[in-house]
Amino acid sequence: MSALAEACRAFMSAYPTGVAVITAMSSDGEPCGLTCSSLISVTLTPPTLLVSMNVHSRTLAATLDAGGFGVNLLPARSRAAAVLFSSLTADRFSAIRWSPAGPMRLPRLEQDLHGWAECAVEQVVTVGDHALVIGRVVEIASDPESPLLYGFREYATWHRDEERTVRA
Repeated sequence: MSALAEACRAFMSAYPTGVAVITAMSSDGEPCGLTCSSLISVTLTPPTLLVSMNVHSRTLAATLDAGGFGVNLLPARSRAAAVLFSSLTADRFSAIRWSPAGPMRLPRLEQDLHGWAECAVEQVVTVGDHALVIGRVVEIASDPESPLLYGFREYATWHRDEERTVRA
């Protein structure tokens, strides 16, 4: 890795983000998924999300074949799921409970979830070794549980202080 790439990695590691598992169903009916901290809300009109996936990812191939992807936001208690879906384990879905959900019947994690969105692929832009997949939200639900965070190359949690609410 070049010195500039390593410096960029260090720079971005200091920018904590939420953790999601992106899922899709392959053309042969097998669930695919990966841990993703590159999730962006693009616009609310219409509701649109963007995820970044490696161009060699099986999940990306399944997303493009299926025309959609699921976004499983992980709660603080689901560090094990984040680690599982970032590993090279071949059959990640045999180690967790999941079910097909939404109009596209995409894999939704059942016990490791505080938010779910199903997105139809609208556009794909390849940049270097990653594809930016832009998806229009077709279904969404969330639970106000504390999210799992990733920063400084480790997982963490965010504990809300219910007594200190700041309103703009």
